[in-house]
Amino acid sequence: MAFTLYSLLQVALLLLNAIAVLHEERFLRQVGWGCDQGIGGFGEEPGIKAQLTNLIRSVRTVMRGKVTILCSKNLVHQVLLLG
Repeated sequence: MAFTLYSLLQVALLLLNAIAVLHEERFLRQVGWGCDQGIGGFGEEPGIKAQLTNLIRSVRTVMRGKVTILCSKNLVHQVLLLG
């Protein structure tokens, strides 16, 4: 199997899809990454955990609909290649 730019794009799409479908109450809160975990004081730099939680929440907010469309296009493309 060749390592191409297309396979890198597929990996990136699958990772975005995995982040977009994470459910905060069912998964993230159970591992201690809920939205109330990273609250610090005024003027304090947020920790790495809070930054990752904010990144996950941002990706879920911005990319949820777009990832659905991209995954659908990728699925149709794969079916047409194999069929």
